[in-house]
Amino acid sequence: MHGPLATAMLLVAITAVAADVRTETPVLLEYRFHTGERLGMQVAHRALTETTMNGTTQSVETMTDSTKTWHVVAVDDEGRATLEQSVDDVTMSSRTSDRGSLRWSSDDEGDPPPGYESVRGSLGVPLARLVIDRSGRVRERRDLRPCPPSSTGDLVVVPLPEEPVAPGAEWTIPEEIVVEVPNGPRRAVRTRLRYRLETVADGIATIRVDTTVLTPVDDPRLEARLLERIWDGVIRFDIEEGRVASRRTAIDRRVVGFGGPQSSVRYKASLEERLVDTDREGDR
Repeated sequence: MHGPLATAMLLVAITAVAADVRTETPVLLEYRFHTGERLGMQVAHRALTETTMNGTTQSVETMTDSTKTWHVVAVDDEGRATLEQSVDDVTMSSRTSDRGSLRWSSDDEGDPPPGYESVRGSLGVPLARLVIDRSGRVRERRDLRPCPPSSTGDLVVVPLPEEPVAPGAEWTIPEEIVVEVPNGPRRAVRTRLRYRLETVADGIATIRVDTTVLTPVDDPRLEARLLERIWDGVIRFDIEEGRVASRRTAIDRRVVGFGGPQSSVRYKASLEERLVDTDREGDR
């Protein structure tokens, strides 16, 4: 093939390659925070719980949309960053099979409905303070106000390998979860988060993560309590900026027999977090 047509096809091929610049060489993934900057993140969480007992099924569906801010209080000479987390605004709704729907937004006037009373007081104030190193390991953590822990961790502190890695590389993080079983003792369950670097393209590292339970679990009651902690997801890490750009996680699991032979519970949830704004003191 010769002439203008061949030239045009070559230009199209070159443009396509340039639009998605991938690399197979090892890259160093590390956090690069700056004292005084604020990272704004949009968070969307959806969850559905279906519980069946003796042939009767009840469902609870919840939806939460919020804006989180991470304030970088300080960064030392070794790159360890002190971060404070707060929630700026939130919209929460729930729907149950027997009691209908309920919705509340922090922008609404008047008192929150029952069950949401404590939410307004936790907005716009620091909830937790963390000290993390360049690889995202949490060196210190202090909860400044009571708040439930995230079952999928904090977006801003996804752990990273300490050495440069190429696509295909994997690293694992052990965790221990303490689970309370109804009418039973607490149990410590060992899990493992496995991360895999899928691709590096246009300065973005795409990382997949999945969870494996290492402790043998033969009690359906315990297994039911673990449902929301066994998740898989995809993380997009901005290499140049040194921070997570987005994360998506999902769960869809069912446990049978947690409350007798005719019982089952299904938990289906998704979480999407996205970095939407970075404000540095020097930019103001």
